[in-house]
Amino acid sequence: MDEQTRKLLEECCSGCKMAVAAFEQVKGFIRDTEFGQLIDEYTKKHRGFEDEAIRLLESSGNDEKYPGVMASTFSWFTTEIKLTMNSSNSQIAKLLMDGCNMGIKTLGEKSHQYDQADKKADDLAQKIIRTEEELMKKLKDYL
Repeated sequence: MDEQTRKLLEECCSGCKMAVAAFEQVKGFIRDTEFGQLIDEYTKKHRGFEDEAIRLLESSGNDEKYPGVMASTFSWFTTEIKLTMNSSNSQIAKLLMDGCNMGIKTLGEKSHQYDQADKKADDLAQKIIRTEEELMKKLKDYL
């Protein structure tokens, strides 16, 4: 596996792990059944993307990628503080939309930066981006 493909897949893997962690964190604050089901649906989708990235990485002898400790800790801490102060559906939707936006920007940037990555890696990155965009549209209903 070439370096650009590896790096793009690592970014997909790491980003999906961050998304799943965020979904699991906010799940405890959600009181609306329909909203909870939406989060469950997108948790499953992101776990599937993460599994696909891991499978592609491992098939060429590479390890899965984890988000940086500092980024994960900061994200968790910030979310906890904001939701402790206000755990309304609107606040949760805003936090998740911020995460989606970050994922779209990061993966979009990496996809352009690693434009020589193989088609499977780029296709996965584009699927994740489309899924983030789709989720953002659905989250608008909870603002």
